[in-house]
Amino acid sequence: MVGPIRPQFVLFGSSIVQLSYSDEGWGAILADVYARKADVLLRGYNGWTSRHALQVLDQVFPKDAAVQPSLVIVYFGGNDSTRSHPSAVSPQVPLPEYVENMRNIAIHLKSLSEKTRIIFLSAPPVNGAKIREVYSDAMAKVRTNESCQQYSEACLELCREMDIKAIDLWAAIQKKDGWATACFTDGIHFSAEGSKIVVKEIMKVLREADWEPSLHWKSLPIEFEQVFVPEAELREILDEKTILKLSEANFQRQMKWE
Repeated sequence: MVGPIRPQFVLFGSSIVQLSYSDEGWGAILADVYARKADVLLRGYNGWTSRHALQVLDQVFPKDAAVQPSLVIVYFGGNDSTRSHPSAVSPQVPLPEYVENMRNIAIHLKSLSEKTRIIFLSAPPVNGAKIREVYSDAMAKVRTNESCQQYSEACLELCREMDIKAIDLWAAIQKKDGWATACFTDGIHFSAEGSKIVVKEIMKVLREADWEPSLHWKSLPIEFEQVFVPEAELREILDEKTILKLSEANFQRQMKWE
């Protein structure tokens, strides 16, 4: 184990999690925001459904681990919602089973520690035309907005029932103008713009949650003392304009995820 021990944030889900470190993804943004404050761990598995997740819960989140995660962000639902179709192999998990799977995932995570916090992400919309262009007509027929909405609503209802923090990605993504083209790389997975929306929604939950301790990035201590180059030394190697630009860029970077 590498020390010092930091809070662990685990991203657990399907390809939307696995790819979250690519293309300025939301996982990479979180890791950047929480640099020197928390370790953001990726447990994403392309093609997986909630059914697959149940089979590995004890391996990914062992109850006897010496250190338990401070935060687990869970995303399953898109693959679960994929409809059966004669021309395509579909991993569909029926809606009632999906709800029970997510319930059991939540129960397991809650049992890890009194301090383990949970956020569920609901299924986002998709761009059917882009799916057809990138993949196939068959794929577009089985991955639809109608089914994504049904699974999103079911996830949110379960979270209300179990008092779990949830992010309604179905609604959040569609608030952006031109979301269908701006928020996806292939009609399913998030572009940089889509990932920014995900991060902003996560930060909103972390800022507003009445958790003790708070997991918002401003509330966590930074690891080891910050080392700053004295302004007098900077002035010896940089002009005033460059120093101001660096200061402004650093300030804007910090405030972006307020």
